[in-house]
Amino acid sequence: MSIDAIKHALSQVQDPELHRSLTELEMVESINFDKGKASVKILLTIAGCPMQDRLRTDITQAVTAVEGVSSLDLVFGAMSAEQRDNVKKIVRGGREKFIPFAQPDSLTRVIGIASGKGGVGKSSLTVNLAVAAARKGLRVGILDADVYGHSIPRLMGLMGVRPTAIDQMFIPPVAYGVKVVSMEMFKPEREDAVAYRGPLLHRVLEQLLSDAYWGDLDLLLLDLPPGTGDLAISLGQLIPKSEIIVVTTPQIAAAEVAERAGRIAHQMNQSVIGVIENMSAFACPHCAQEISLFGSGGGEETARVLTNLIGSKVELLGKIPFSPVLRSGGDEGQPVVESSSESESAKAIEDIVEKVIIRKDSLLGVRLGLTP
Repeated sequence: MSIDAIKHALSQVQDPELHRSLTELEMVESINFDKGKASVKILLTIAGCPMQDRLRTDITQAVTAVEGVSSLDLVFGAMSAEQRDNVKKIVRGGREKFIPFAQPDSLTRVIGIASGKGGVGKSSLTVNLAVAAARKGLRVGILDADVYGHSIPRLMGLMGVRPTAIDQMFIPPVAYGVKVVSMEMFKPEREDAVAYRGPLLHRVLEQLLSDAYWGDLDLLLLDLPPGTGDLAISLGQLIPKSEIIVVTTPQIAAAEVAERAGRIAHQMNQSVIGVIENMSAFACPHCAQEISLFGSGGGEETARVLTNLIGSKVELLGKIPFSPVLRSGGDEGQPVVESSSESESAKAIEDIVEKVIIRKDSLLGVRLGLTP
């Protein structure tokens, strides 16, 4: 009877990275019980699993709480290649490798953060939008699709962090409650340049989307490279239901370039859900006079042009005031919505997230994956 009780206790313990129970993942190889002493052998997905200490603590607490268990002998082993393949099938619902967000039953909103040119703060906004959404209780992921200019790991405080790999599947690292995947995590050296041409870029994006075990996400944000090149087109092809937010600065010249990012999204039949103006006017810290360091009107102009192009309202979601704390937070790996939540830039981002997370399309007829 105690063996059944111990097995039930282990079924309540989850793998810290896969978020499935040990029994469901078939990680429990053996359970023995004799005169109050429980002996348990757990198979890790990989030898030297970084979560071994966490698992040891969780398993020990669960098993020693079972009535009649006075001590625990816990041994860890490693799965065979066949057993790891079985784990991948379990977490993928029995299906072979696929992009979960492209499936008809996917409930994850995929939003690409796009810009016409570099230097407008697109990556910083991606990070802060994601962290702000996670702070509101959403399950959020970031895919750093800017293959050449990837900067998300630094902005999220994940420099040098590698994903846990299970053969051809990997588990994204987590920071500030957000799952993060970036090309930088797979380079031999951080300083190495990525020199891929068009067709290979499509394959890279496809692999990052399909080889990662994302779990159940409410929101996936893609930090797209600037411009209207291969990856912007690939996103529309790989995930037809993806949406786009266009980032610009207040300069009219920058707005004209930003419009092109919205145009390519429209041509790919993606929904352009809004425009964000970054580096907007801010109050002088000495006299409180408003300073428009980069001009004005770029956000309104981009939204107006895209509205006329698409034929439906493209909203200016908000303006993020120019802020040194937003920049310094990025350098230090501390998003401003986390480190300086009372700042004007953080409040502006929070307001934008409130608008973005509202679904405009109905879930009527969509399978929710619930069983009575």
